[in-house]
Amino acid sequence: MLRSPRLIHLTVTLAAPGRQCLRQSPSPRPLLFPYARTGTEHAIRTSSILPNQTSPPSPQGQALAACSDLASQKFSLIYAFPAIKALRAVSRLKLMQTGITAALLPTVSYFYLQGQASGAQLTYATGIAAFAAVMLYVMSHYIRRVVGMMYLDSTQTILKVSHLTFWGHRRDMYLPVADVKTVADTGDVQGEVILQLKQFGCSDTLYFSLRFGRVVDRQGFEKVFGTLS
Repeated sequence: MLRSPRLIHLTVTLAAPGRQCLRQSPSPRPLLFPYARTGTEHAIRTSSILPNQTSPPSPQGQALAACSDLASQKFSLIYAFPAIKALRAVSRLKLMQTGITAALLPTVSYFYLQGQASGAQLTYATGIAAFAAVMLYVMSHYIRRVVGMMYLDSTQTILKVSHLTFWGHRRDMYLPVADVKTVADTGDVQGEVILQLKQFGCSDTLYFSLRFGRVVDRQGFEKVFGTLS
């Protein structure tokens, strides 16, 4: 029996939203604040499945709430790198030096245009400013990847990693313990001066040292990175 065009149009209209809800692209593997990002993805999926919801939860609010929950949890120290304070001082001194040389360059250029400075002096000032900027970039690139402290939560499922930012401030990362590679997984040999802190499916790398650092909680440390002996 033939259906009327109006009935066919109504059938297609009702079926289309159901097919769209089933099309969900796989989410990428989270790196930083993984639980906060998981909460964001959950909020997005909820808003797509319930289109008639008047006030869907905000993804930003879900992410901030998850980060706040992680920050409020109790973590115990398992690793500390005492020299991180010296690296922070070096980072800030390098920022100050670069700022001073960059501020002096316009002054030298002005004196050169007024005929009160030679071309050699302008070239020398430009070279110093450029060298300071390059050294700042190189030093901050490695200093930002040095692990200062590592903590483990009471359930031993979340690893809190503290390192420095470009400006010399502290930054905390929350990583699932199951996603952190052991020393054997990274290919490092126990006894090396510098070891890698890596995650499965992620190319970003941080560095820590057992020779210059201090393992505070051996059992908790081995829970994350494997046995030390």
